[in-house]
Amino acid sequence: MAFEMPRANKPEEVGLSSQRLQRICDTLQADIDKGLAPGAALLIARRGQIASFEALGYRDREDGAVMTPDTIFRIASMTKPVASVAAMMLAEEGKLVIADPVSRYIPAFADLKVAANSDDANAKSLTLEPLRREMTVQDLLRHTSGLTYAHLTGPHLKQAYEAGGVVDERQTNAEMAEKLAKVPLAYQPGSTWQYGVSTDMVGRVVEVASGMSLDRFIDERICKPLGLVNTSFGPIEVSRAAQPQIDGASGKRPPMRDTSVRPNWISGGSGLLSTASDYVRFCQMLLNGGELGGTRLLAPATVALMRSDHLTPETRRSPSTPVLFGALAPTPEVGLGFGLGFAVRTHSGRNPLPGSVGDFSWSGVTGTYFWIDPQQELIAILMMQAPLQRLHYRYLMRTMVYQAITD
Repeated sequence: MAFEMPRANKPEEVGLSSQRLQRICDTLQADIDKGLAPGAALLIARRGQIASFEALGYRDREDGAVMTPDTIFRIASMTKPVASVAAMMLAEEGKLVIADPVSRYIPAFADLKVAANSDDANAKSLTLEPLRREMTVQDLLRHTSGLTYAHLTGPHLKQAYEAGGVVDERQTNAEMAEKLAKVPLAYQPGSTWQYGVSTDMVGRVVEVASGMSLDRFIDERICKPLGLVNTSFGPIEVSRAAQPQIDGASGKRPPMRDTSVRPNWISGGSGLLSTASDYVRFCQMLLNGGELGGTRLLAPATVALMRSDHLTPETRRSPSTPVLFGALAPTPEVGLGFGLGFAVRTHSGRNPLPGSVGDFSWSGVTGTYFWIDPQQELIAILMMQAPLQRLHYRYLMRTMVYQAITD
């Protein structure tokens, strides 16, 4: 039988104030009533128990469908920690080595070129230089591979990504890897933290090392053992999926993938669908040091490695980093680094948002967000499909969850 997260009889049993937790719901509900957000699923767990789980507003405002606890969300980049766990499981089994060059698993990556001027908007063309060293699997996991997203780089490299057809919903991970091998890297591997398709290539490494498709590996080795019955790459029934609301400025819904169709591209960086109640089990496994309900996916030492900062004092950040993530960017200025799959808080006092040194987190462009605070034995999950307001609600969640802790 799948492990079920126990529920506290009342939040006070785990050191949270019912009255103060209500502030979060009231604040979100006020925004929903104003039409600023469609709806949300909010889950807070502490000391191994669910203290609060609320479904607010609409699953689909335009259809008048209300949010329910079992609503499924496009979790976007909250897929990345799951794919990263898959890689670490294979590392524990000796099927891949995190220090290995990626070319051991994707041979086409052995002779990549680097665009020395990828961020220069005034350059007439890309200036290419050879690799100083090959990218490693660690580089993929910590986003120092030199791979990027097309929209986060300069105009010439963006054009190269688009001309190469790197992002194509019809492709497989193997086909994507072959295309990427023909496009210059944005930076020398190991030199710069740059968000991008690195975790999609983690997914390809998992496929090669395991001999299984990424979706099959995640389903058989992670979802089924943890009881994540509503987590998959799709397809799912339309009636289960949360939808973004029509944006007042454009008069259209923000574009999101069709969840009723199984994608050909099984994206390890952004493809999973899930629920708050599923994702909290995944988070509790990590908080427990790799184990949940008698099922162990990872050793405690492996989880400790994943939630350690893997960026050095010399690691630069790409210009897009603070723009994209704001106060939650993995930069020294806000006291955050990056581990193997998620951001890690490295310092107290630098960040305007509350948290503890050692807490680790990540988010999705669709409006999803989670963090795990080992010091507080805390997990917080916000599921929304509100991409335009995502930073605001991440900030709001941080402050309002910590103000509800009373011991």
